Amino acid sequence: MTAEQTVHPSPNDTGDTDKTPPGIFSRQHAAATLTFATVMFLTGFAALAVVPTLPTAAEDLEGVALFPLVAGCFVAASLLGGVLGGHWADRSGARRPLALGMVLSVVTLLVSASSVSVWQLVIGRFVDGLAAGMVAVSVTTAVGQSYPEYLRPRMLAMMSASWIIPSLVGPPIAGVVAEAWSWRVVFYGLAALTALPALALVAVLRRAPAKDGARADGLPSAGERASRPPLLVAAMLSLGAALGQYGVSGWDVRHLLFVAAGVALLVVFAPRLLPAGTWRSARGLPTAVLLRGLTSGTYFTVEALVPLMLITERRVAAVTVGVAFTASAVLWAGASWVQGKLLQDVARHRLVTAGALIMAVSVAFAVAGSFSGVSPLLAMAAMPLAAIGMGMLDPCVTVLSLSHSSPDRLGHTTSAMQTNMNLGQVVVLAFATAVLNAGLAAGVSRLGGYAIAFSLLLVPTLLVAVLAARARKD
Repeated sequence: MTAEQTVHPSPNDTGDTDKTPPGIFSRQHAAATLTFATVMFLTGFAALAVVPTLPTAAEDLEGVALFPLVAGCFVAASLLGGVLGGHWADRSGARRPLALGMVLSVVTLLVSASSVSVWQLVIGRFVDGLAAGMVAVSVTTAVGQSYPEYLRPRMLAMMSASWIIPSLVGPPIAGVVAEAWSWRVVFYGLAALTALPALALVAVLRRAPAKDGARADGLPSAGERASRPPLLVAAMLSLGAALGQYGVSGWDVRHLLFVAAGVALLVVFAPRLLPAGTWRSARGLPTAVLLRGLTSGTYFTVEALVPLMLITERRVAAVTVGVAFTASAVLWAGASWVQGKLLQDVARHRLVTAGALIMAVSVAFAVAGSFSGVSPLLAMAAMPLAAIGMGMLDPCVTVLSLSHSSPDRLGHTTSAMQTNMNLGQVVVLAFATAVLNAGLAAGVSRLGGYAIAFSLLLVPTLLVAVLAARARKD
């Protein structure tokens, strides 16, 4: 049995093998579990409620032409936030970057809500991405610091489940509020909600027990602390991502120059923030980081392009597509729960392979649904099916990555995972969009262009299925 299969507690985890091992809601973990779940609930609510209001905000601010930048700068800033948060967590513990990320989330909602121009909205979304990157990395690091290995899959499943209610009620409530009052009220209301768990979060992390050689205050010793983060490198990487996202929105010389500049920055600076051997799938952590980028890039490309095709080309009602979004969130959480509870004895890398194959089937559905003679419901089914695959494999990839990391490098590891997740979203979506636009420029029909773009997504999903075994801990 490989190390990632051993998910039951060891004597070191419980102190006594004759006693029932503590769960995530046991006395020693309940406070942390409830606090992390609350943070993820409010983060998910804010994320899912804000996105549908952005087009209305951009139109109101007379900045529709800059909407790609409004939407894209969030992911670009997340790259920088993830690097900053991860290195900071290694040096000082997870509570400080996590608390700052929560504070920044409130500030950015206030900045966006009070926007007098589209550029102020862009700044707000950039700061929001910075905060989101810090929170995502810090929460994952805090889970690694606060829970023994056998509880991590269950806790990650719990965090995924925390998005279920936001996915069901977030977008509809935001739409009603924006229509009845203003999109600004949505931002102001979310700012008030997001501020609530910050103090409780800091208090829980301050009381987290020291483990695995950490100091009594939960921080690594001075000799173990990571070096200062390469912030200039991270900033250049974020700039490259933003340039690339803006560039693929058009197909002329000016946009191509933006794409070229973005690609150059990514190629030069991305390897400096990732484990050595990531892009050649070296065994262990490099492969785990690579898998995160390939899977997240594929999933979010499906989530972006399938609804666009259904609404603009297949004339499917927006409310029907919204049902697919809701189903995707629920099924992701359900699959995550299954892998953490019912399949806990199955090797993590095998579940990654299974999830990748499910995603490959979902991509095939998207391709088939791109043809006019086929029901568009087939393409719509690609979204929840891909969510099942992600719900199964994503927590497993995280567990595999943490298994390769020493306690004083958890922040660095989660930062690398977050960085490549965002890179995957940028690169895969940009590549698919570029192929779609190139096909249209060459005279291919719009549905044919979508079919070609979707077909290319089979490559990363099948690569994940083949490479998953290289991420296991021997």
